[in-house]
Amino acid sequence: MAIHREGYRILAIGFIILLAVNIITGLAWPDDTLLKWMVMLISLSLYVFLLFFFRLPARHLQPDPGLIYAPADGKVVVIEETIENEYFKDQRLQISIFMSPFNMHSNRYPISGVVSYVKYHPGKKIVAWSPKSSELNERSTVVVESENGTEILVRQVAGAVARRIITYSKKGEVIHQGDEFGFIKFGSRVDIFLPEGTEVSVQMFEQVRANRTIIAKVL
Repeated sequence: MAIHREGYRILAIGFIILLAVNIITGLAWPDDTLLKWMVMLISLSLYVFLLFFFRLPARHLQPDPGLIYAPADGKVVVIEETIENEYFKDQRLQISIFMSPFNMHSNRYPISGVVSYVKYHPGKKIVAWSPKSSELNERSTVVVESENGTEILVRQVAGAVARRIITYSKKGEVIHQGDEFGFIKFGSRVDIFLPEGTEVSVQMFEQVRANRTIIAKVL
């Protein structure tokens, strides 16, 4: 399994820090074998977690204009009609996926089309499963217009732990369903806003996977 490019720097720095901690422990307490083993096991566990977090499994799919795939791995925490205030400014169907630190954090385009809007917003650090996090937290919004003219909004939302949202999308870019559009470091969520009346294919608290789970069907 590959490692995501966003993890290279953190993994390198983490390796150096953990190695230094183990060397210092060995020099400071040369006769305390139990302590040295404990520090080594904790260091190894932390590094394995980082490797696991930045994993990048192969998730290829054949684009289908009639389907909307999950943009992220995680648990569905919102399925409701609500007012989307940033771009559409009208009633939309919102589906939100909460990503724990143990989920794969690469975000994927749910449909094919053209990127019509991209905007980053700095913000607060409310826990990601809170409904308020979608409008108050650090976030990045991407809107994709499909071939039939339907627009879908996908929003990356940082959580209480996340410190950086990465969005690769550029306005006017032609994109394909399943391609990567961003990454969020540590706990977070992804919201997707669909037209009213869209047929939903998932349920509350269902575990979904990017490029694998069909969350809705195009009108």
